Amino acid sequence: MRKKFEEAFKARVAIEAIKCEKTLSQISSEYGVHQNLVSRWKQELLKGASEIFGKPNNSSKNSQDELIDNLYKSVGQLKVENDWLKKKLKLLGLKERIAMISKQDNYSLREQCLLLGINRSTLYYKPAGIRPIDRALMDLLDEQYTKTPFYGVLRMKQFLNSKGYCVGKEHVRTLLRSMGLVAVFPRPKTSGIKAYHKIYPYLLRGVEIEYPNQVWSTDITYLRLTQGFAYLVAIIDWYSRFVLSYRISNTLDTGFCVEALDEAISKYNMPNIFNSDQGSQFTSLEFTEKLLAAGILISMDGRGRVFDNIFVERLWRSVKYENVYLSDYQNIPEARYGLKNYFEFYNNERFHQALDYKTPRQVYLGDASQTSVKRGGELLVVC
Repeated sequence: MRKKFEEAFKARVAIEAIKCEKTLSQISSEYGVHQNLVSRWKQELLKGASEIFGKPNNSSKNSQDELIDNLYKSVGQLKVENDWLKKKLKLLGLKERIAMISKQDNYSLREQCLLLGINRSTLYYKPAGIRPIDRALMDLLDEQYTKTPFYGVLRMKQFLNSKGYCVGKEHVRTLLRSMGLVAVFPRPKTSGIKAYHKIYPYLLRGVEIEYPNQVWSTDITYLRLTQGFAYLVAIIDWYSRFVLSYRISNTLDTGFCVEALDEAISKYNMPNIFNSDQGSQFTSLEFTEKLLAAGILISMDGRGRVFDNIFVERLWRSVKYENVYLSDYQNIPEARYGLKNYFEFYNNERFHQALDYKTPRQVYLGDASQTSVKRGGELLVVC
């Protein structure tokens, strides 16, 4: 029988996901729900919030009275919960708190666990989440993809088989899909771009990149963690390799990509052209409309053509080989802190042979001074 979850419980889980302090695997284990539900509730809450703020302020008196009644009910419920906590939370030990839980209590077991600060899974079972073997396979796939992004499902399967793992192609396909990895070779246009997402032509074939802010580019990569995984998006200037902004998210959604775009535009002069792949995050109306409103030309790679966005792919190799693989980050806060330091190093101290052994910041700010670049502060690392 399918479990039914209360709306308040869904909201708690969704808010936890939106905070982006934990991976989906951690949230799933803590609240006793599948990762797919966590991701879905997060998206539903974000969508619902935008709809609420987008409504005109013409509510009737009846709806206002109903809202007030609901608020009073919420306040009353919070008071009851606080009184209950004051009565129960006198001992701090986990065993003692577990002993406080009663099946005959007016509160459900789920609510008691939440109020006592106990993982529900501690009582009886722990959701499987990502199996340790799958996490190991995903780490191997990530490393191999960084080396050979043109490997498809069959070659990745053969790679894992050569490492001693007996795994089928459909399982490999599932893992790659969950990681957001797509092999970079031309293929029929059969995959998941939504029908209402417009695909823009590639504008950079044969174009000489001669100055900063001529072309910006973006991409998303898989970010492995000991306690699950996350996604990293970055926006860079093609000419200087300067990292303009980036974000980390526990779900592969459009929101964190839009946040990175907003930061880059607010801190620096706008580019002539913005290049991306044909991923649903970058073809979404929410993303493309911001570019069009700013008068920026949109360029999109040919499907499966990694070399159309080669500078971001090189950035990912540097990030992973010089930082992520060496750091073995445990969770999102740890990765956020470590990557902040790395990108500061990358922009300010890392010399590039292609830049005549200058740093990206030297080239970007020096060569872009004639185009009135806004000189922002440190890169923000807001999830």
